[in-house]
Amino acid sequence: MGAPKVTDETFETEVLKSPIPVLVDFWAAWCGPCRVIAPIIDELAEEFEGKVKVMKLNVDENPVTPGKYGIRAIPTLIIFKNGEPVEVIVGAVSKNTIVNALNKVLA
Repeated sequence: MGAPKVTDETFETEVLKSPIPVLVDFWAAWCGPCRVIAPIIDELAEEFEGKVKVMKLNVDENPVTPGKYGIRAIPTLIIFKNGEPVEVIVGAVSKNTIVNALNKVLA
């Protein structure tokens, strides 16, 4: 199944107004490192279900939101809590790095 997609149109409802923290994976189909971490993102979506919403935003199809958050490189992961970005991770990082960031936000 994998992580659900979010778009420029659904970003406010799905991410900014979410009652739980949201991890957004800013990615593109042509991005090699994005493909490398995609399975990790999907695993996290299952492992943190109910505690953190994990979503993917294709930067090519949705140019407004990445511009708003200053996305310069992909993959970029941003964890939002109460509508605010609280953690930013740039690049293909280990699952452990992402889990630690999520646990910090949940603490």
